[in-house]
Amino acid sequence: MLLLGLLLLTSALAGQRPGTRAESHLSSKLQLSGTKEQNGVQDPQHERIITVSTNGSIHSPRFPHTYPRNMVLVWRLVAVEENVWIQLTFDERFGLEDPEDDICKYDFVEVEEPSDGSVLGRWCGSGSVPGKQISKGNQIRIRFVSDEYFPSEPGFCIHYSIVVPQFTETVSPSVLPAAALPLDLLNNAVTAFSTLEDLIRYLEPDRWQLDLEDLYRPTWQLLGKAFVFGRKSRAVDLNLLKEEARLYSCTPRNFSVSVREELKRADTIFWPGCLLVKRCGGNCACCLHTCSECQCVPSKVTKKYHEVLQLRPKTGVRGLHKSLTDVALEHHEECDCVCRGNAGG
Repeated sequence: MLLLGLLLLTSALAGQRPGTRAESHLSSKLQLSGTKEQNGVQDPQHERIITVSTNGSIHSPRFPHTYPRNMVLVWRLVAVEENVWIQLTFDERFGLEDPEDDICKYDFVEVEEPSDGSVLGRWCGSGSVPGKQISKGNQIRIRFVSDEYFPSEPGFCIHYSIVVPQFTETVSPSVLPAAALPLDLLNNAVTAFSTLEDLIRYLEPDRWQLDLEDLYRPTWQLLGKAFVFGRKSRAVDLNLLKEEARLYSCTPRNFSVSVREELKRADTIFWPGCLLVKRCGGNCACCLHTCSECQCVPSKVTKKYHEVLQLRPKTGVRGLHKSLTDVALEHHEECDCVCRGNAGG
């Protein structure tokens, strides 16, 4: 009788083990799901809310190493105070999958303005680090997407901080005169306009027509440098190259650069704020062993002139000095692969 009782007890305990393992497996799934939520969310219709009261940062998973494939992560940064803005600064270590036809189709990070749904920028590749972004209100949204192919490194890291507008709480930014804005905030507002007429109307609502006429008034019938030097320059027609070479080899490619950052002019605003230039990019296949040490560098560099609107604060008085001017930006006409430790090139 005692032996039969022991057999029944052993059978009962053995029957409970599969259930225990299943419960443990479910628990581990829940813990894994909680871990994913800490770095954003997989569902693009949802987002992780981050309350911003001090400086902080968000980053791609595993930064500064290769990020995972097939991900959609969304963050919404919300400042505790309503009358402040949020500034985003990208870490110098930036690298996602390269664009195709200069469009970020596969892996990218983008910044969106939640108030109107407008996309402030979308970035990928590793040619240049994205510039600073400032929200229009106390919120801003960041979205990271990676497809199932070719993850890159190091990914991205975005540092965020609070920006206090230079006006009283009773004044709305939308009705604040342009001349009263600090230069950095005015620069952010200027980039939102798509035509020169709309921009001048915003800067000078009372005399915008006169200012527009003055800008285009001919001076000594001289042609600008952008016209003269533009006719002499020869652009590389990438369409004549094979598709494989155009996408993957070391060639001049279109890059959008910030004129202020390119010219290192913090005291001046330019419109358009960003311009397309030719810069070397793509892959090199000249290294024998460590191809990470192989770089695509310019072998022929030229200066090309671009006509832009220049805005500078007037000395001693409130207002902006406006003028059409030519800025010289560096373009890469030809590129070569250079490898460290490889004398053969």
